[in-house]
Amino acid sequence: MLINDSRFTGIMLIACTLLSMCLANSSFGTGYKQFWNGEFTSHIAIPLPENFLSWINNFLMAFFFLMAGMEIKRELISGELSSFKKAVLPFGAALGGMIVPALIFVAFNLHTSYLHGWGIPTATDIAFSVGIASLLGKRIPVGLKILLMALAIIDDLGAIVVIALFYGGHLNWIFLGIGILLYASLFACNYFKIKFGPVQILLSAGLWYAFFNSGIESSIVGVLIAFATPVHELPKIEKYIHRWVNFLIIPLFALANTAIILPGNIIGALGTSVGLGIIFGLVLGKPIGIFVFSRVLVALKVASLPRNVQWKQVFGMGTLAGIGFTMSIFTTMLAFKVEAFQDIAKVAILVSVLLSLVLSMAYFLIISVNMTFEHTEDTETLSPAAAGQMELELG
Repeated sequence: MLINDSRFTGIMLIACTLLSMCLANSSFGTGYKQFWNGEFTSHIAIPLPENFLSWINNFLMAFFFLMAGMEIKRELISGELSSFKKAVLPFGAALGGMIVPALIFVAFNLHTSYLHGWGIPTATDIAFSVGIASLLGKRIPVGLKILLMALAIIDDLGAIVVIALFYGGHLNWIFLGIGILLYASLFACNYFKIKFGPVQILLSAGLWYAFFNSGIESSIVGVLIAFATPVHELPKIEKYIHRWVNFLIIPLFALANTAIILPGNIIGALGTSVGLGIIFGLVLGKPIGIFVFSRVLVALKVASLPRNVQWKQVFGMGTLAGIGFTMSIFTTMLAFKVEAFQDIAKVAILVSVLLSLVLSMAYFLIISVNMTFEHTEDTETLSPAAAGQMELELG
């Protein structure tokens, strides 16, 4: 069924984005944006997200990170990332995918007052990039999809560190300390073999609340919970939440985060040093940084590529990682206090998403045709038995 196909999630994500952009720039765009961003009136003294947008990004997206974290944990234990050489690759690739875009932005804005925005093009959007990867189906090997997801999560964690260190993030050490104790308690449940159930759920809820009030991106708690959950419990949790994540949380995320009213002079905005720095950083800097750092790690024999993954596919994965969105927009709001600069950066981010999307789709379509042609030539030189065995191995 189509609804069970992961590619349907990618299509729905794109559709929701287009719908939201149209609504935000229609005659009732102001009301539509206010729906997501308007603050709730509450008499409760407990600090909680203040609007629908914040609930989606801080709370609901934690379930997306939980599902992604479970996949990463399985691969780290018994899959494509189970050895040191394989596990180190996404860390190095993510580092390259942050450093090169930042340097490109700095090159465009070195002698301007916008230099503080260097962190904007360093992020990869997990939902968008993995969604597009799903749309490409078998053109992207399973190992490459796992590598992309691991890279995107590490990239987001890196973006959070950047925000905390360079964009005035103020940590509440009391709540952070409480969060650390609660997280340790989750591991203690495993040590004392407490059956997974209400205790772990309550501790997880408390962990999210502590991180939400600590100043650390609370949605990443989902990854932490996944790493603290016993492996044998992961399939049951995933079975329960995956439909909610794919068909409710991700569409809501797209609708809420793309409610952006575009400025009148779009071309002029893109031609500024800020716009060019973001576009070149994401569209070119991401694939170049990821590819070069990965090449170096493998050449030094520190890391190794996942099974059935080629270098041309790694570069294509880099173009998918250039789809930066949520964290890029969030960083924009911290880097620039003037609304005009924020609008320029947002437009550049949206254009980068479109360019990276088109480039990724076209690139994988082209290399898949070439790889099929090369595979056909190779099998013609083999015996029927050997050719049949190759077909089985390549799926």
